[in-house]
Amino acid sequence: MKENIFKDNEMENPKELFESLIEKGENYGKTTLELIKLKTIDKSADLVSTLVAWLIVILFAVMFFTLINIALALWIGQLMSNVGYGFFIIAGFYLLLTLVCIIFRKQLIKKPVNETIVKQLLD
Repeated sequence: MKENIFKDNEMENPKELFESLIEKGENYGKTTLELIKLKTIDKSADLVSTLVAWLIVILFAVMFFTLINIALALWIGQLMSNVGYGFFIIAGFYLLLTLVCIIFRKQLIKKPVNETIVKQLLD
């Protein structure tokens, strides 16, 4: 059932009604701004915590692959009777991998990272 909003305010003058309306508008604006701030903080905290978690995983992966690459280079060098050759072969492999990443960086790196960040912020 709809009630007339002016029924209770018949005794109030238009100035008081206008002031009440302005006050409610200010409160609504402050509440909306506070909600936007809280949502922004929540999204930022979520994004930063996700990035930190991935950085820790990446750090351990880099340590693992560094040690594996050194061991592999030493092993290949031992098979070829010259340790230096093993390191050159591993370095050549990473040079080739770097060239592939440079050529396809937009498809392989930029686009997926961009989509992940946007998805993280919009969820």
